[in-house]
Amino acid sequence: STLEIAERATFELGLGSIKLPHFPVPEGETPESYLRNLCEAGLRQKYAAGAPEARQRLEYELSIIERMGFAPYFLIVQDFVNFAKRNGILTTVRGSAAGSLVLYALNVTDVDPIGYRLPFERFLNAARVTMPDIDVDFMDSRRDEVIRYVMDKYGHDHVAQIITFGTMGARQAVRDVGRVMGLPYGDVDRIAKLIPFNATLDDAVRSEPELSGAAEENPQIDRLLDLARKLEGVARHASTHAAGVIISRDPLTDHVPIQRATNGDVVMTQYDMNAVERIGLLKMDFLGLANLTILDTALKILEKTRGIAVDLKAIPLDDRKTFELLSAGETVGIFQLEGAGMTRYLKDLRPTSIQDIMAMVALFRPGPMANIPSYIRRKHGQEPITVLHPVLEPVLRETYGVMVYQEDVMAVAQAAAAFSSSEADVLRYAIGKKIRDKLQQQRAKFIAGCVTQGLPALVAEQIFELFEPFARYGFNRAHAACYGLIAYYTAYLKANYPVEYMTAVMSSAAGTPDKVAAAVAETQRMSISVLPPDVNESLANFAVVGDAIRFGLSAVKNVGGGSVEAILQAREEGGPFSSLLDLLERVDPRAVNKRVLVSLIKAGALDSIGGRAQMLALLDSSLDAALRLQQERASGQTGLFEMAAQAETPEEIQIEEFSKEELLQMEKEMLGLYISDHPLRHVHAALTARVNVALHQLLEMSDKATVVVGGIITGVKRTTTKSGSAMAFLTLEDLTGSCEVIIFPKTYEQVHFLLKRDSVIIVRGKLDIMEQQAKILADRIIPLEDADEVDPIPLDGSRNGAGAAPPVEEAARPSTLHVRVDTARFGEEGLHRLREVLGERRGEQPVFLHLLSAGREVVLNARDLRVAATPELRTELETIFGPGSVWQE
Repeated sequence: STLEIAERATFELGLGSIKLPHFPVPEGETPESYLRNLCEAGLRQKYAAGAPEARQRLEYELSIIERMGFAPYFLIVQDFVNFAKRNGILTTVRGSAAGSLVLYALNVTDVDPIGYRLPFERFLNAARVTMPDIDVDFMDSRRDEVIRYVMDKYGHDHVAQIITFGTMGARQAVRDVGRVMGLPYGDVDRIAKLIPFNATLDDAVRSEPELSGAAEENPQIDRLLDLARKLEGVARHASTHAAGVIISRDPLTDHVPIQRATNGDVVMTQYDMNAVERIGLLKMDFLGLANLTILDTALKILEKTRGIAVDLKAIPLDDRKTFELLSAGETVGIFQLEGAGMTRYLKDLRPTSIQDIMAMVALFRPGPMANIPSYIRRKHGQEPITVLHPVLEPVLRETYGVMVYQEDVMAVAQAAAAFSSSEADVLRYAIGKKIRDKLQQQRAKFIAGCVTQGLPALVAEQIFELFEPFARYGFNRAHAACYGLIAYYTAYLKANYPVEYMTAVMSSAAGTPDKVAAAVAETQRMSISVLPPDVNESLANFAVVGDAIRFGLSAVKNVGGGSVEAILQAREEGGPFSSLLDLLERVDPRAVNKRVLVSLIKAGALDSIGGRAQMLALLDSSLDAALRLQQERASGQTGLFEMAAQAETPEEIQIEEFSKEELLQMEKEMLGLYISDHPLRHVHAALTARVNVALHQLLEMSDKATVVVGGIITGVKRTTTKSGSAMAFLTLEDLTGSCEVIIFPKTYEQVHFLLKRDSVIIVRGKLDIMEQQAKILADRIIPLEDADEVDPIPLDGSRNGAGAAPPVEEAARPSTLHVRVDTARFGEEGLHRLREVLGERRGEQPVFLHLLSAGREVVLNARDLRVAATPELRTELETIFGPGSVWQE
């Protein structure tokens, strides 16, 4: 095929075949000389005169870039990043590219690679045989501006986004085939749900007896599964890659077929990202980062409301308030540092430097997570700082002898085995990609190098054993530095300018009710008032009003941009509205119709000029009066009629206001959440004491984890199964978000009488996470008032009398430790580590192991192991196997 021929030609020609676009340079310059001149100028701005280390490093980097012919690549990136910065678009570089002094001198990255000790070789070295990646994050709200600039500069026929293909999974194949076969939806849905998430059809049939039994008993089901197997893995649809952009030297049609995306505005390649790289086209990632938009919004709010211009690059990196905020675990809205697990570790760590933040960003990953407790203890002097050999002490000194970054693997290889920087990067790559043949070669080479340097072979073996689990998931230091800085910036603004920062967080979350609810809950926890929308104070989006945050008018359901613009324009021209009739007289009735007005009234946006019941009751007559008055004014006829219209204003007709509960329900209906008050606020403390996770944190937990949550029932849907048994679906809400609770027949029979709208309940059940949605399969439900008697809720599911829980002493005494391990992810090494940890904590409590493999869970009673299930043990196990992997029953 054409693609295969192109791939073969690219492979045979090597890097020289990469079709780098021509970058326009000044007359008399080459790309290499122009890049060198720009870097020299940038170096003089960044460092003091002389700066021999920086000058030597720059010369080294430029020599490799020039030798490989990559100067145009660096100039292209420098050009569009500087376009973004000139136009106020915040940017950051992600990945190892931040280790390049050339990119720092070009102002592409703001991280000083010398100050942060970032190696260049992790990004680009003489042994590299692939293009280096310079991935740039832009504010997600303005990323498209940068792409348009690139298209205008290089030509719309030279720039395209990249196609990506969605393939048909087992569940989707079953659903699609079932629909074509005309089978009843309920039957197809039942079969699809028997297939474990991400499992293949063959694996599902082998592991699920009910599925194989259905196929044997019903020929239609057997045919359904047979046809679905043929479609499994087939491309189902095409869409645009989230970040990838191609910039070509020649017209794209010379090298790759192109097509328009489904929205018609984007041209994209018909080859996916791997294929376009293999045929030698330059792929670049233009990434959108919401936190950069949050930072930009916060800075603009600060400048507008308080006249304070904050330069992020100039803020102190040792701000006491910032580190106090992180040490207190107040991480909601903080980039990279949110989530229950990370927050717990930050509180233990009590960070005091940007290096601590970088380390946590890098360590909170599978593999490196096992080093977090040791890192924390060593920082606080609770554990001696030890290394396997004295030669490692200098390279691991800053991280307390703990390997934190991918570069630590490289540095250890250089120190212990005398690897060159290029050889160390080859080692890192082989470990990270789990290339078996290369791993064996590198292992032998590393041990031989260590022995030559005078290290015992046993020590060399032990060092290499530390490499493998770590390097597969570790962050590189440059990436951690870039993201650590963004994390610090967000924490700094939250600590020092909380009102403005949380306003920006809410603005970013607009349109996602659960995220807005979580931000509102955090803001109120910080004792910052959050006010409902108001036609006399609100802007289109969230805004700072004094020391409070006011909801924007666009947050109201059914209120579009045209309506908001008409209201704001009328207010700007004529001042605040004094009454409903005054508003109706001054706004354009074509933009603000009855439906919009009803929504605004219900949301409380007109509370400052009247009561909701009164305005809703008199809305029709007020609309008629306002229309007649506008018509009279337009014809120049006013006088007695205007006086009569004014006499009919709603203020003079008293109508009893809605109850507080009704007002809150209207608010929830129109805004998606409660603002002026919340039915749970008066029981929040009692609720929090009886749950182990807030609803907005469910996606951070492990699938199938046992959780205890609480909240108010905002929706109940009762139904029956195919066999005629009753069951229910609840919508549960707390102050941070909402989720669906599924109550199957066995549990429903016991708790059906509790399932009433507006009831406050405690729910225990298994977490079901699928496609970024969290549901709870309930096995225990009790009202909060019953739970008040027995702080906290028991985890054994037993009942005592009429729904009451057993005494607190019995409930608080867990009897069994459960540990869930994904064997496909952690392998034999993970099981070996589990046995070691449990063996060190002998006690009286039995242990059950939940082993996940190919979507199936096998539960084993570890009869030869009994442990003391202390909080420390749980923390250590969750560090290894992830949050939610450990529970007690």
